[in-house]
Amino acid sequence: MILIIGVKFRKSSKVYYFDPAGLSIEKGNHVIVETARGVEYGTVVLAPHNIDDEKIIQPLKSVIRIATKEDDNINEENRVKEKEAFDICLEKIKKHELEMKLIDSEYTFDKNKLLFYFTADGRIDFRELVKDLAAVFRTRIELRQIGVRDETKLMGGIGICGRPLCCHTYLSDFAPVSIKMAKEQNLSLNPAKISGVCGRLMCCLKNEEEAYEYLNSTLPNINSKVKTKDGYEGIVHSVTVLKQKVKVLITRENGDKELREYHTSELIFEKRHNSSEGNTVAIPLPDEELDENALKELEQMEQSDIDDLSDSANEQLQKQQAQPQKKYQKKTNGKQKNNKESYNNNNKQNKNNTQHTNENKKRNRYHNKPSNHNNSR
Repeated sequence: MILIIGVKFRKSSKVYYFDPAGLSIEKGNHVIVETARGVEYGTVVLAPHNIDDEKIIQPLKSVIRIATKEDDNINEENRVKEKEAFDICLEKIKKHELEMKLIDSEYTFDKNKLLFYFTADGRIDFRELVKDLAAVFRTRIELRQIGVRDETKLMGGIGICGRPLCCHTYLSDFAPVSIKMAKEQNLSLNPAKISGVCGRLMCCLKNEEEAYEYLNSTLPNINSKVKTKDGYEGIVHSVTVLKQKVKVLITRENGDKELREYHTSELIFEKRHNSSEGNTVAIPLPDEELDENALKELEQMEQSDIDDLSDSANEQLQKQQAQPQKKYQKKTNGKQKNNKESYNNNNKQNKNNTQHTNENKKRNRYHNKPSNHNNSR
């Protein structure tokens, strides 16, 4: 177990763990911490508590200090300067005629870095823009291209449910959302109804997927045969997932057909081992019938979501690989050791070759000397 606190930074709903370093920190306090981007100003959202070592990525960085009034004033000054930097960057983008949409700007607490977030279709060559911005602000400039989901997370808004967006309030990481999740939840496959403000499939489909997978596994398939507690045999017409009720089309003794509703506990049927088998989705209503264009649009949303997440993962991997080795690590790795051994072996081989060549020269001189002497005489 290790004692940690949870810190949340501005424009981020992800909680990061830090070592309280023996300070009396309470929930709601502002603290100064060191991150990979530099010194940052954050808010404590989790009071000091113990957590398993397995859930911590070592090494755990410590809190520098609890924020003072001066730190609060510096943070407010940075917020004002960020707005000015945003306007200046917009002018520079127009000057260079770059096809990019500036989303936000952000200063690190120590003003060692100024970050600009933007969206664009494809890659943008912004090297000249960075030079102009560096000449104006006299600090390190970083332009970070983000996706439409990250844009919505930064900007915030209200979802179709009437509540603030999940990604802006509490959702820390994005997960790929597929069309199968909408089918599993018996939703209309209409892009306008299952897409969020960002134009991608709604994140709440992923949040509720596990519950619907379990509930669907306890229901019979549509058009499958079941036996009822009344002794009838019928065919499943439709299901209500959350209520765990099934409408069954039965045939009475007189030959008449009747549609009755039963709870799953009142039916005998073969349960599915895999929720993806069969079809639990009810027949769509006439006004919800799918066309090819709607299906293609949903597939494009799904693929774009996967591409954005893969690009983000690749960027993080490249950053980790690009990090230089720490200077205080003086241990020699296996590769360096092998190189040194190879270098020594090559030197030995070169010395042996040189020695062998010299011996041949001496031997040749020895054998050729009598003949040369006879010729001279």
